[in-house]
This record gives sequence, structure tokens and C-alpha cells, in this order.
Amino acid sequence: MEPSDAELVRACARGDQQAWEQLVQRYQRLVYSIPRRSGLDEEATADVFQRVFTSLVEHLDRLEQPDRLSAWLVTATKRETWRASRRLAVTRAALAPEEHAADVADSEVLAEDEMVRLEEQANLRRAVDRLADRCRDLVLLLFYADEPLSYVEIAERLGMAEGSIGPVRGRCLERLRRLLAATRQPPVSVGEL
Repeated sequence: MEPSDAELVRACARGDQQAWEQLVQRYQRLVYSIPRRSGLDEEATADVFQRVFTSLVEHLDRLEQPDRLSAWLVTATKRETWRASRRLAVTRAALAPEEHAADVADSEVLAEDEMVRLEEQANLRRAVDRLADRCRDLVLLLFYADEPLSYVEIAERLGMAEGSIGPVRGRCLERLRRLLAATRQPPVSVGEL
């Protein structure tokens, strides 16, 4: 029987080399996959991998929930991946000739852009809430469900014929578009500021 994460963490804290190897083997794919999916190359990914497991060694005795080691590793890897991405962006920007400086994308979202996005989400949510019950329920199942649902599942939940979901969906989305159009504010001109 495989030891639990908590058992492996305790054994590693005691200096058990075999437990450490087993722990690394258990989570190496997970830790390696996060920076790769984020677009880091092999070298940067290996650096993230090493930093994450070095950090784990340094924090073994302070892990409050060793049974949630996978969550700790995912969080630590995402943070280290972000740091590595930022370091690479800064390095590229510093090495890029000035005429190519515009090619180095700034991946940071501007505060104004984030506010606009949040406001649009709130407007959309308010418009969805104003739909008639049948439309609102359909839109929520189609677009807000945690897991994508098939038309068969949606039809069962709403007591509808599966073949009517598409046409009803189209009418509901049109109503939603009209509600959103009615709530849009005209742009503020510079003179009004």
C-alpha cells in the first residue's frame, strides 16, 4: 500500500531519502506540467521544478496540512512559474533592440481593463437575472454550470424536448442582447469629465 502524502512528508522531515524520492516521483509530472503549459521552455521549466522542490524541502517542517501536499505544490508551482515568466519578460525586454521593444508583450492586465471586465460581467449577470425564468434557467445551465451539460441533461432538468433547446436558446440570447443593449451607457466625452 502506498504511503499517504502526510506519511511521506513526515518521513522526509526525518531525513528518509527513499521517502523523498517517492514523493518527487509522485509529483514530478504535476510540477513539470504547470510551467510547460504556461509556455516556458525546457530550461525555465527545469528551473521552476528545482525551485519548487527546494522550497518544499525548506518548508517541510512548517507544512500545516501535509495531507494537502498536492495543493501546496500546485500553488507553489504556479507562483514560481509566474516569477519565471516575469524574469524572462524582463530579460527579453532588456536584451531586445529598441525597435523591437514593442514586440515584447506586457501580459499584465491594466487596472482600467480589469474594472471594465468586472463591470461587463456584472451587467451581464444583472441582465441574465432579468430574463424570464425559463430563459434564465436555460442560460445558467448552458453557460454558468460548473461542468458542461449535454442537451439531454439540460432537457431533463428543464422538462423540455431536447430538440427545442437550440431554438429556445436562440430566442433567449436575443432577449439577453436586447437587455444588454438597453443598459449600455453612452461613452463619456472628455468634456463631461
